[in-house]
Amino acid sequence: MLYRSAGRVLLVTVSFVHARADVPRPVIRLSQQALLRELTLLNESVDGRLFAVTPWELPCFSNLNGIAVARNDTECAAIQANYTNPLFRATHFGAYMIPEWETCQTESPSGGCLLDPSDPSDPLAFDKAACHSGNLASYFIDVRYYTDVQKALRFSEMTGIRLSVKNKGHDYKGRSSGKGTLALWVRNLHDQFSYEPEFVPEGCSTSYDAVTIGPGVLTQTIYEYADAVNKTFIGGYSQSVGAGGGFFLGGGHSVLSPVYGLAVDRVVQVKVVTANGQYLVANECSNTDLFFALRGGGGSAFGVVMESSHRLEPQLTLQVASLNFTGHSNLSTLAIWYETLVNETYKWGTQGWGGHIVGPTLIFVNSLLSNADAKASMRTAADFALAQGGTAIVEELPSYLAFFNKYVTLAEASVGPELILGSRLIPTSLFESAEGRETLSSTIAGLLSFASPYIPVVPPFLYNYTEGTTSVTPAWRRSLWHLSLHNVWSWNSSVDYIQEQYEAVTQHVQQFRDITPGSGAYFNEGDVYEPNHTYSYWGNNYERLLSIKKRYDPVGLLDCWQCGLCILDRFNAFNLLTHFSWLEGRK
Repeated sequence: MLYRSAGRVLLVTVSFVHARADVPRPVIRLSQQALLRELTLLNESVDGRLFAVTPWELPCFSNLNGIAVARNDTECAAIQANYTNPLFRATHFGAYMIPEWETCQTESPSGGCLLDPSDPSDPLAFDKAACHSGNLASYFIDVRYYTDVQKALRFSEMTGIRLSVKNKGHDYKGRSSGKGTLALWVRNLHDQFSYEPEFVPEGCSTSYDAVTIGPGVLTQTIYEYADAVNKTFIGGYSQSVGAGGGFFLGGGHSVLSPVYGLAVDRVVQVKVVTANGQYLVANECSNTDLFFALRGGGGSAFGVVMESSHRLEPQLTLQVASLNFTGHSNLSTLAIWYETLVNETYKWGTQGWGGHIVGPTLIFVNSLLSNADAKASMRTAADFALAQGGTAIVEELPSYLAFFNKYVTLAEASVGPELILGSRLIPTSLFESAEGRETLSSTIAGLLSFASPYIPVVPPFLYNYTEGTTSVTPAWRRSLWHLSLHNVWSWNSSVDYIQEQYEAVTQHVQQFRDITPGSGAYFNEGDVYEPNHTYSYWGNNYERLLSIKKRYDPVGLLDCWQCGLCILDRFNAFNLLTHFSWLEGRK
């Protein structure tokens, strides 16, 4: 839902379910005493793994929601030292990789509990400042068993308390947080990890070379294991993403996706607790409609994933192209650089290249070419980078893990700063004609004063896709670029300034929407205020997704946030119950 006033996007406190049922969920109001009783029973039923939520940064503050609290200098120092460390953040429920989603942005700069990511020890952020719970859940369950999810669903249905689901906290759009919600933290579902060279999904006869993972297993852990058994896992560009969670549910791209497909193309089985409380196995032979929805329907809209199985590839020898003229670029040279890349992209697509472009930096990989052919393929772009005083390397590496350790850990997206994204899938048709290439190049040149586009070259251009098997927008299948723009603000920015940044991203991405009618965007990295988002994210799959949603969640028990910043809770009583004896000090 998009709200505008006098042409301006408003930061509104609303929630939206992208495929929710038509039947409205009834509002339930319990007395404070009754709610406390239900919370106590819920905690007992999950063996004491229900916790009150406090902001991760609280140890640095002496005031929480207007109440004096004691600072903890030791814990504060650890937080400050690891404020931009994704692996450290992933181990704390109250920490999000994109920290504005810890806050209520409509109340900024006093709507949260943030530090200064450029200098976390700067006392301006916390000295004599109040910490606020912001957009964090009120409680979370440390999920260890599928029965924990079933009990949370029953609690939600009985009390009217909304649920949120969090894994590592990488969600760019805040769907894994929610003020006043009961959160399900699946990060600790990391012991489910097995490899079967002849894995047969339940009820099927076809076997796959596959790894089975819980949602909490780190991507880097999978890469290391796959490498040890001479295999390749097709996953994301980050150490700390949980590959078995929202990553694949929203699509999941990789630099290897142009040849080997998106994450939704590679998952062969999912075990999931649906909103109606059933623990189901979904694959190409069982619960096929649910399997379709889980392969791109996004987030936790259809259920909470407990385990998923993914196809592996053999060990891949990779050609790696690393081109860079950082420090020698200006708007003029960047415009020519992007034009050069636009002109080379269709050829690169047919040759199987994938990778990332960020301003004057390009890092690509290829599993199909020899080193000599890779050098020839990259010659035009390499010559341009060298002519600007930059560097150009095209080398062969023995495995994806070797590439990941050498290049990705230094180049993956930073965490800690407040930022937003908008994206557009750029169709192949624009690269096939001189007119299309000129249109795209001039559009990019016109916005370089605002930002250099970040371009993951990850659409599955060469992948042999079976029509109708996944629910991501079909635009993925007819594109060569996933182009995105981002904007940032500081921890103490005002509401008006933050609103301006959202508006700027929406307006600049609109230029790419205008030249790509009928295309779409990536659900996991889209504009919070994406126009016509149901078509952008799912295209003509939306109606089928809606019917599946109604079947498994007729009253909209599981919400997937599309729009809004500080989610309204069902009633205020839940927020009042934060300091009972059996929860005190637990975080």
